This record gives sequence, structure tokens and C-alpha cells, in this order.
Amino acid sequence: MNAVIFAFTDNGVATARRVRGVIGGRIVAPARLAGGDVEGYEGTLSDAVGGAFDSDALVFVSAAGIAVRAVAPHAADKRSDPAVLCLDERARFVIPLLSGHIGGANRLARTLADALGATPVVTTATDVNGRFAVDTWAAERGLSITDMALAKAVSAAILTRDVPFCADVGFSDKLPAGLTPGESGPLGVCVSPRDRRPFDDTLLLVPRALSVGVGCKKGASAEAISALIDGVLAAHDLRIEAVSRVNTIDVKRGEPGLISLCAARRWPLAFYSAGQLAAVPGAFEESEFVREAVGVGNVCERAALAGGGRLIAPKSAGGGVTVAVAELEWGIDFD
Repeated sequence: MNAVIFAFTDNGVATARRVRGVIGGRIVAPARLAGGDVEGYEGTLSDAVGGAFDSDALVFVSAAGIAVRAVAPHAADKRSDPAVLCLDERARFVIPLLSGHIGGANRLARTLADALGATPVVTTATDVNGRFAVDTWAAERGLSITDMALAKAVSAAILTRDVPFCADVGFSDKLPAGLTPGESGPLGVCVSPRDRRPFDDTLLLVPRALSVGVGCKKGASAEAISALIDGVLAAHDLRIEAVSRVNTIDVKRGEPGLISLCAARRWPLAFYSAGQLAAVPGAFEESEFVREAVGVGNVCERAALAGGGRLIAPKSAGGGVTVAVAELEWGIDFD
């Protein structure tokens, strides 16, 4: 874990080392305490925290007020803020302060408490009442939350009643407290890579379940590739958040448009040889021109299926680009 542990006294540093032994990371303290395995900071604590705010977790061995004041200027969005926790110098209590659900602070607090013999002080309503926390569950399983306002509405509703839940794949009949199977009603949760809206207000959770295969002419722009991918997804009611990776043939390894697009959208980009693509099973529309150019007669469909799954959007072409989409196997669990 990319964690930063802040301490402000000698006793705090000793406890910070215990924390680091559980979760890893680095220890940061005022310059007067720096040395050895402790990094020192100059200037204000808020500035030091700002420089570490892209970490997975910030842990303060201090009074809660110190932590709150230090992180307050930097907190922006619960979908991107790191987990922020506080524990006392004697490690008696561990308190999640920020991003308890999506950022995993509640889970991390329990992990630290178990390892240090401390008491976790978790205050979020769903946890206190033993009800399903939809944002925690989604974050732990890599599901994209498409509407944070609806996520809050679902969390509020779950405190007083069971909310209907459905998915594109099967799931256990034994649902956690707060959910009930259903595909209609005023408010509900749906898990799908498609743009499904079975409820009047649907909280759609999107799994990363799509493999996009791309073929392109030399020098194809990022804009041209992006436009066709977006168009294919929209035409098949597929959510862009569901894209897990982009696959293509290895002769396109140096294509700047494809590389920059995948980097900008944080899509893993995989390259396959002509032989690997030719070995992908299935019936494909082959082009002799493409075969002569790159060694295999169909790039995008074979590339989409190179990691398995089933083809759900066959080849589309435009602007010197071809795109196909496969759905990978995915599942639902509540363990």
C-alpha cells in the first residue's frame, strides 16, 4: 500500500513504525524528528499533507483535530480522496476520518486494530447498523459508481428498508442485509456493463468487463480511435467505464495516437503477435489486404477476444480504424 504515516513525537514515531509494519508505506515527521527511516518535512503540515494526497492512505498518529485541520484544505471528492485515519500514540483507538467506504478507511481501520490490539472507532451509519454499504462493496470489487447522489440515496434508503438489487449475471439468493432481489421499483441497484435502467432511479454499478480490440492504419489519431470506440460502445448500450483493456496487434506498438488515448483514459494496452491472433478461435470476416499488411486477416475482433470472453460488438470501421468489443467473464460475490 502507498501509505504515508505522520507522527509528531518520539512516541508517535514508535507507533508509526508499528503501523508501517502492518500496511507498509513511509513515515513523515517534523524536521526535528527526521533521520534513519523517518522523513522530515519543512514548512506547514498542511503543505506536507498536500504533497502526499495522491497516496492510498494517510495515517496520523496524533490528536484527531491535527489530522482534520491538515487534510481539510485538500479534501475534494470521496471518489478520489485517500483513506485518512487517526490513532493515538498508544494505539488504543483507530479512527477513520475520511473516505471510510470508497477509500477503504473503515476496512483499513479494522485491519490496523486487529494487528495492533486497538479498538476501531467506525461511525458510518451503514456499518453501525450492520447494513450493506454499497459504496464500500463497489470500491472493493472495482465497480464504477455512475452517480454519487444515487449512491447516497441508496445508502440512506438501506438504513430503513431493503433495496432491490439486480445484475446481468447470477448471484447468491442470500443477499446482505439491506438488499433484496428485484428488477423494478422507485430506487434500486443494478450491476451491468450496459446502460441498464430497470428502476425509476437506478444506481448503476459498472464492472470492468469489456475487452476492446482495435486495428488502425499507420498514424491514426487518438481522436479518430476514440470517436469510433465511443460510437461502438454507445451503439451497443455499453458503458465506457466497463472498458477493462484495449488489445491490438504488435506491429502497432509504436502508434502514438493509440498509446496516448489509452494513457489518457488509463486503459491497459496489450499487444499480440499475428500468430497469437490467428490462433484465437472463432469465425471472422477476413481481409486479404489486412493479412498481407500485418499477417492476419482480422485484427480487431481477434484482438478483442484474445483474452477470452464473447464477442458482443462485431467489427465497425471508420476513419482508418476498426473496433470490436468482447465481454469478459465476470461475477457477483458478497463475501
